[in-house]
Amino acid sequence: MNRVAVLWGILFGVWLLLAHFSTLFLVFGVVTCSVAVYVCARMGIVDRESLPVHLLWGSLGYIPWLVWEVLRSNVRVARIILAPRLRVDPSIVHFRASQRTDLGRFIYANSITLTPGTVTTGIVGDDFEVHAIVQEEIDGTEENTMNRRVAVLEGEAG
Repeated sequence: MNRVAVLWGILFGVWLLLAHFSTLFLVFGVVTCSVAVYVCARMGIVDRESLPVHLLWGSLGYIPWLVWEVLRSNVRVARIILAPRLRVDPSIVHFRASQRTDLGRFIYANSITLTPGTVTTGIVGDDFEVHAIVQEEIDGTEENTMNRRVAVLEGEAG
């Protein structure tokens, strides 16, 4: 029931941001948000993964760290591109993920892909297949750090 109230609050907040402030629009907003949340609740799609409010506090530390890693990787990729001798040595590497939920694996895979120079090309169970433009840049230490941070964000590790 708590997630239903959070969903309604989010939808109504977005409605308030986009609508004009008049009695008629506020009534339409309350009715529309209530119907949408009722339909979602009846369909059974308001769960831990579709509305991950439990990740809010953890993301306050994870997102700045991820932005920093993306910036660092941008610099490394720019050095590779601008070097007189291109040291491009593409490779496919496999990593084992420690996330237990689909949402955790989704966050981990997208975090890898957001980092310049790496792309998650496949996921089979807990095995992640990652393409890197330079073999020596993907030694596993950063991926292990990211893996641990996503597991902590997910709430599965401490």
